[in-house]
Amino acid sequence: MATERTRLAVIGAGPAGLAAALAAAGRGIRVTLIDSAARAGGQFYRQPATGLRARRPGALHHRWRTWERLARALAAQVEAGTITHLTDHHVWLMESRVARSEAAHPPTDPGGFVVHALEGPLQEEPRAVRADAVLLATGGYEKVLPFPGWTLPGVVTAGGAQAMLKGALVVPGRTAVVAGTGPLLLPVATGLAAAGVEVAALVESADPRAFLRHAAALAARPGKVAEGAGYAARLLRHRVPLRTRHTVVEAHGDDRLVAVTVAALDGDGQVRPGTGRRIPCDSLAIGHGMLPHTDLADSLGCRVEGPGVRVRVDEEQRTDVPGVWAAGETTGVGGAALSFAEGHIAGVSVAARLRGAAPDPRDTSAAAASRGRLRAFSAVLDAVYAPPVRWTERITDETVVCRCEEVTGGAVRAAVEELGAGDVRTVKLLTRAGMGWCQGRMCEPAVAGLTGCEQAPVRRLLARPVPLGVLAASGEQTDD
Repeated sequence: MATERTRLAVIGAGPAGLAAALAAAGRGIRVTLIDSAARAGGQFYRQPATGLRARRPGALHHRWRTWERLARALAAQVEAGTITHLTDHHVWLMESRVARSEAAHPPTDPGGFVVHALEGPLQEEPRAVRADAVLLATGGYEKVLPFPGWTLPGVVTAGGAQAMLKGALVVPGRTAVVAGTGPLLLPVATGLAAAGVEVAALVESADPRAFLRHAAALAARPGKVAEGAGYAARLLRHRVPLRTRHTVVEAHGDDRLVAVTVAALDGDGQVRPGTGRRIPCDSLAIGHGMLPHTDLADSLGCRVEGPGVRVRVDEEQRTDVPGVWAAGETTGVGGAALSFAEGHIAGVSVAARLRGAAPDPRDTSAAAASRGRLRAFSAVLDAVYAPPVRWTERITDETVVCRCEEVTGGAVRAAVEELGAGDVRTVKLLTRAGMGWCQGRMCEPAVAGLTGCEQAPVRRLLARPVPLGVLAASGEQTDD
């Protein structure tokens, strides 16, 4: 097993990870940047494969010039040897050899962390990185709430549709409905329309009038308001019908999707009788916001809290585990700009703390001010784009809730009403919901909603499936 030593291991090469790695490397810290993708950028700056020879990749992105500057800076640091960029590395476990009682940031034990990864597209070759400090920039994943027909071929997540377009230059179908709730729906709908897809409707469950209650927070971010107005203008230009305070109640089809039924919602989040309308389509891109990736933070013992089940950090982006920082969506979903700000603050902090000093506030003042404004703005978005409060009523007993184990809504309800389950873990033990390949990442919000409890942090020893041979070999490692 190949083993590398470094001062700082950054997990994730999206906006937060890139900003942190560049900030730390620019201050003389040797950084190893570990990412599961073949190229840096994360989901926000996902790019077409080189073999596709895309002539205008920037047309698929927002703020492409920012990415070009980041890419040049990363290339320069890699060439200088201050950053080692490990692509196609999938982290499955992180070990801490630092006592929890240690108060110092960073820990005094050099090489106090071991990052275990699987290398390559088959995820079979083991790789280990020893580091003095770790920065988690693991991003987030989509929250999808089930409904009748959501397992049909042709139904994809909103982010999945965007990833197909950005990374493979393909679209999920010829006629699409984009639905759910959240700001991600706007770039997905406009991106598909610009790629030639007929977007039959953008179905948003939120009420745009809710923004009026947050006028002060919106006024503090005029750039974001202008960005939203730009998306609205593109929807008009592509003649995309917008249906607010509506939701998808069912997807129709036998072998694949052929139509969806959408209906209006009342003030209580219930479907208004008689408002259902069937829309023919061969693809549905649906999402209900994002959730932070906290698996690695959980495994290290970092404090994870709600709402949103996010990693708790201080003003320097330090977790409560010595030597571990976190930035970006893993500390709370707020978009790329917030991730950049948090990543920069974390990188500056790591560089100072590894030398036994406190960071100079002048190095982070602009980023800290931006972080404060963007966190306030993201709180507004969380309030406005909350899923309908009565969404569980639309899950029938026949609706599959856990796709991996094919557990239905009826089975989950029976576990609660007949067997007395009162939390997600007990439902999992009784029904196998969450025991499949994704380990509950997709179905956990739905199971929690049907159970009537809040989604709680779940500590998993392994962040992803790993071959038994790799597990056996990991116990025989010796330091290089």
